[in-house]
Amino acid sequence: MIGYLRKAARLFHPESKRTIILPLDHGLSEGNIPGLEDLGSLLRGLQHLPLQGVVLHKGMVMATAGEIRLDQSLIVHLSAGTRHGLPSYNKALVCSVPEALRLGADMVSMHINIGNDLEDRMLSDLGACVEEAHQLGLPLLAMIYARGGQIVNENDPTLVAHSIRIGAELGADVIKVPSCGSHPSFARAVATCPVPVVISGGPRNGDFRHFLRNVREALDSGVSGVCIGRNIFQQENPAKALEEVCTLVHGK
Repeated sequence: MIGYLRKAARLFHPESKRTIILPLDHGLSEGNIPGLEDLGSLLRGLQHLPLQGVVLHKGMVMATAGEIRLDQSLIVHLSAGTRHGLPSYNKALVCSVPEALRLGADMVSMHINIGNDLEDRMLSDLGACVEEAHQLGLPLLAMIYARGGQIVNENDPTLVAHSIRIGAELGADVIKVPSCGSHPSFARAVATCPVPVVISGGPRNGDFRHFLRNVREALDSGVSGVCIGRNIFQQENPAKALEEVCTLVHGK
C-alpha cells in the first residue's frame, strides 16, 4: 500500500471504522476565542478519549505537540485567513507541505471556499498541495465550503454534494463538509465518493442535544466521522461533550 494511504487509514478507529477529528485552528482566524486559551490543558483533559486526530497550525504544533498521543494523527493545517480580511472567505497558504512534514505531521489539511471570485486560486492551491503531499507520503484532508458572493445558503445540499465531488476530483484523501442531515442528495454524494467524508460541527450550538441529533442523522447518511471543534472545546465540560460524541461515532 502507498505510504500516504497507510497514514490515511490510521485516522480511522480499528473497530468502528470511523473517525473523530478535533480542529483547533480557529485562533488564527478568530483570535483568542473562548475554549482555546490554553491548548495544552485542553488536550491533556481529552487524552483518555478515543480521539483520532487533531488539527493545528504550525506554531501551535511546536507549542503543544507533546500533548498529542502517538496513536493520534497530527494534522497540520496549511491555509488560513482572518475574519478581518477582505474578502473574509479568502484562504491563503501559510505553511508548506515540507514544513508540515518536518513538524511531524501524519496528515495535512487545507480549507477552500467555492462560489466566489477567488475560487480559481483556492482550487489551484488544493490541486498543487495534494500532489506535493502525496509525493512526500502524506494524506490530505480537504475542508470545502460554499462561501462567497455567489452563495445564498452554504448548507444547500446541492452545493455540499458538489463540494464533496470537488474534493474527490482533486484527489483529497478525506473530505470535510457541512452536514445536510438525511437529505437524499447528501447521502448520494457520500455514497458515491471514493474517499471518506466527515462533517464539520459549525458554530457552537446552544442546544447540545439537538447538535447530537444532527450528528446522528449525518452518520445515518453514511459519513465516516466528524471534525468538530467549537461544539467540543466551547462546551462547559469539553471532555464530557467529546465522550458523548465518541459514543455516537464509535458506539459503546
